[in-house]
Amino acid sequence: MSKRKFTTDQIIELSKNKNVAKCSDKSITYNKEFKVRAVKQYHENGYSPGMIFKEAGFDWRIIGPDSPKNCLQRWRAIYKARVVDSLSVETRGKHHKGGRPKRENMTDIERIKRMKIEIAYLKAENDFLAKLRAARKR
Repeated sequence: MSKRKFTTDQIIELSKNKNVAKCSDKSITYNKEFKVRAVKQYHENGYSPGMIFKEAGFDWRIIGPDSPKNCLQRWRAIYKARVVDSLSVETRGKHHKGGRPKRENMTDIERIKRMKIEIAYLKAENDFLAKLRAARKR
């Protein structure tokens, strides 16, 4: 955590920004939409962290020159971890013979377990696509 302290005027200015959920004298809480948009701009458009924050209306003299880079680095790690978790439902390689387990001769319990995994994967995929469509409409 940084040792910076925001003044009352800086807190008021930061709170006016639509991308800020809340602000205290020690920290800024950014909106979830801004975080997702920032990660996508970084990956898809190749924007630098500084460009993303400047476009969003932040003054680097208030938030600090390293803040955009550090925030984006943290958000990218979280985004990557969640995508990996949603994709890690695959059972490939965990079967004792290696490769994907055979679908034939499965017990009902194994079949149900496999279907639950597939449903969880498809729900995560649908949620991701819905968020992507919503982001493109903006």
